[in-house]
This record gives sequence, C-alpha cells and structure tokens, in this order.
Amino acid sequence: MDITARPNRRLRCAIYTRKSTEEGLDMEFNTLDAQREACEAYIASQKSEGWVATRDRYDDGGFSGGNLERPGLKQLLADIDDGLVDVVVVYKIDRLSRSLMDFSKLVEVFDRNGVTFVSVTQSFNTTTSMGRLTLNILLSFAQFEREVIGERIRDKVAASRKRGIWMGGYVPLGYDVQDRKLLVNEAEAASVRRIFERFVELGSATVLARELRGDGFRNKQGTLIDKGYLYRLLNNRVYRGEAVHKGKAYPGEHDAIIDEALWDQVHAILKESPRKRANNSRSRTPALLKGLIFSDTGAAMTPTSTKKGAKLYRYYVSMDVIRNRETGEETAPMRLAAGMVEDAVVTEVRRILQTPEVVSQVLVALKKEQVAVSEADAIAALHEFKALWSQLFPAEQARIIQLLVRRVTVTAAGLEVDIRREGIAGVIREMVTPRQMEAAE
Repeated sequence: MDITARPNRRLRCAIYTRKSTEEGLDMEFNTLDAQREACEAYIASQKSEGWVATRDRYDDGGFSGGNLERPGLKQLLADIDDGLVDVVVVYKIDRLSRSLMDFSKLVEVFDRNGVTFVSVTQSFNTTTSMGRLTLNILLSFAQFEREVIGERIRDKVAASRKRGIWMGGYVPLGYDVQDRKLLVNEAEAASVRRIFERFVELGSATVLARELRGDGFRNKQGTLIDKGYLYRLLNNRVYRGEAVHKGKAYPGEHDAIIDEALWDQVHAILKESPRKRANNSRSRTPALLKGLIFSDTGAAMTPTSTKKGAKLYRYYVSMDVIRNRETGEETAPMRLAAGMVEDAVVTEVRRILQTPEVVSQVLVALKKEQVAVSEADAIAALHEFKALWSQLFPAEQARIIQLLVRRVTVTAAGLEVDIRREGIAGVIREMVTPRQMEAAE
C-alpha cells in the first residue's frame, strides 16, 4: 500500500505502545505516554497526507515483546481485521515485537488488510523490497538483543544460586522474604516439621494429604493442600538450607528447617515404590466388612491375614473354624479371600443404589432433611458411586460401608447383602458435600 498515493483520503493511524516491565508505570508521565507523544507528533507532521490518530489506545504495560500474548496487541489486531485501522505507528520496531517469526505473522495480517506499519525513529516503508530488508535486519538485531539479555539473566541467576542467594519466585511454606532473603517463619516452620514427622509415622502421602485437608490445613496461598503439593514440599531441598539450580544443590544463605536425620527418614520412605507404600497403608486400615459378615450358621467371620515374603494375603474366616466348633454338614465357605468378597459387596451396594426405588427414597429423605444438595447432584452421586468411592481412603470406605450395610451373610448360593436404606441419604450427602466445597475453591 502506498500511503502517499491518495493524499485526500483520511488515514486512520493506531498508536501502539509497550513496556516489558511495570516499573515506573504508576508515574504521572511514564514511558508509554512518552512513546505515544512521539507518535502523535509524527502523525501530526503527516496531516497534509490525511493522517489522523485514532482515539483508541493500544497500550501494553508490563508485557514482553517476545510473544504475541498481549491484550493491547490483540485488540489492535482485532480492529485491523474489522477494517478500523489504516496505519500502525510505533516508537520503535521492538515495541511491536522482538521476535522475527512473530513479526512476520504481524506483517501478514497488515498486508492482508492493506495496513502500513511505521516506526517513528526508524524510517522505512514496508511496501517496498528495500523496506522489508531493512525491517528484517532491524528485527534480527532486536531478537539478538533479546536473546543476549535472556542469557545474561540466566547466567546471573545461575551464579547467584551457586552462592546460595535467594532469587525470588515462589516463597515456600515455613519462610518469609525480607530484604530479598529467606527468613524462617517459626509458626509455619513448626507445621512443616510436623508434616515431615507425620509422613514418617504414616508412610503415605495420600493418607497424610487427606488428613491435613480434613484438619483444614492450607498452604501459604490459603488453598487446601493436595497430594501433589505435599510431594513438592517433601522434596523441597530449601528446607535443608540449600539453594537448587537445574537439579544441583548448593549451600544456601538461609537457615534449614528440617535436619538431616528427618530428611533421610522421609526420603527413605519416598524411595519405596508407591504400590508398596499403598499396601503398607492398607494393612493399617480396618477391614471393610469387620463386624458385618457372617456365615450361614450365624457365626461371625473375622478378618485375618498371612504374609508370604513382602506380600500380604487377607481373609475372612468363620469363628466356627477358628474355635474348632462342629457345624454339621458344611454348605457355605468358611474362609473367603477378603479382596474378592469386599469387591462383591461394593458391587452389590452400587447396584442397589442405582435402583429407581432407592433413588426416590434418597431424594425424599434429602428434601425432608432440607439438605443443601440438589436433586441433580444426588442422582449423579448415586450413579457415579464407583468414581466417588475410588476417591475415598480405605478407612473412609470402611466407615461408609458400616453406614450402608447392616449385614452380609455367606451362603452356599453366594452373598446376601442387607442394606441400611435409612442411611443412604446421609452417606450421599457426605460424599457430595466435599466435592462441592472443592469446586467452590
């Protein structure tokens, strides 16, 4: 497009300004204002050619020129596509972009819409081959400068880390920042030590995370913690008084919160496979059907276990067998694999919860109790019981089964499961409410 070919035409000029950091933007006359003033003066000098500045401002304060993710630039491109802009005016080329690839994308947008690009301090015309060559050369230097600055910053961070200096960023729980240094926050540090000690006691991040959430324990940002956060905390070498850079640890300027002995205990547990730790956790939780399962003779079936090597085998065994009582002709199994019978009971509970009769009873009970659970959530919980169940810890699963099941009888034909229908509404309320609270967060 030749901007001098039609002097009688009014050319709408959009001024774009940018600054990489927010420093100084709160001043009465900042760098964005200075850029805009220079651009407006240039547009005024071209008034005889029909140039006029648009009223809309396209400013990006605190945004890098290394990418196109900038609100002001996005609005400018949208207005260009809508045919509202004829000329884009900037103070310098690198205000628009420091990336040669990104700039080529912008030039395509400009060409497609017949828009000319002008830099106030660098005179060239993008409609000519020489102007494009000049533009590419200038952009190459702008990108080179950006990469050199990035290398300098990375080198400075690496050198500072090696000296143990805190370089900013996420402040870990247990510390505060003062004068760009980490100082121990004694109250939070006590919580961190307790988390490490409790993990050694439990041996499971899953169990500990749920325990901490149940206690309402929150991270430094005020959010309830999850297992992922807990793993990051337990692996954070900052608590050993170290500064880490690209996987290498260096002595830090700050004080340690966790001593070497406790750190080694935690990481000895973390080195075990998750499956092994999960099995250890399960072995410490109550049997799912304890006190609920009976043989067809009326004798209770008690949970027992045997261990072969590192593997634990769990069973339910009739008290008739344990006490060597005569039962006459045996028709039902006196000994059952715990995993098999527990899975069968949970499957039967899930089937019963999805029957129309039970769904109706639950909705009526919830409405009668004036519980703040919508019908849609209650129905979803009944039909998604399997997914909700898998999110519970073994101890919680055992408690839920105690609320839902009155008795399990082992017969020659199979299992007879007697459900406590009066307890279903309360269980569904408990299982839905935590999910609603997490969604609200």
